[in-house]
Amino acid sequence: MNAVTTPKPSALNLIEGMTLTAVFQAFPTFTAAVLLVKLASSPERASPPGGVALFIGLAMLFHTLVVTFLGPLFPRFFKNAYEPLFHDATLSFGEKIARWRVQPVASLQLLTTVMMLSLLAVAVVSVR
Repeated sequence: MNAVTTPKPSALNLIEGMTLTAVFQAFPTFTAAVLLVKLASSPERASPPGGVALFIGLAMLFHTLVVTFLGPLFPRFFKNAYEPLFHDATLSFGEKIARWRVQPVASLQLLTTVMMLSLLAVAVVSVR
């Protein structure tokens, strides 16, 4: 049976694409940055309560907005940050993740992120 897939509403597709960009690209990047700063900073410097979470949240939001809206306009500059598959209106949310995961570049990115965050976490915990 052949079924015609109808594209989802553009607002829903935009939210899905932004969510996937934030979770799989921005969050690991800024979490690693926070761990590096924590590792490099002196113990006397205390961050304000919620400062780390606020930084990560705002940086993720800014990154996601910039990549989502400027990525399609300037693909050469955003080739490593913008994932067109995340913004494909014909795919469901789960299909977007499944198709992205099997790409060799995405697999390498996920592996690198897991290893980097694991090493940084061990370093931060062992120093303090």
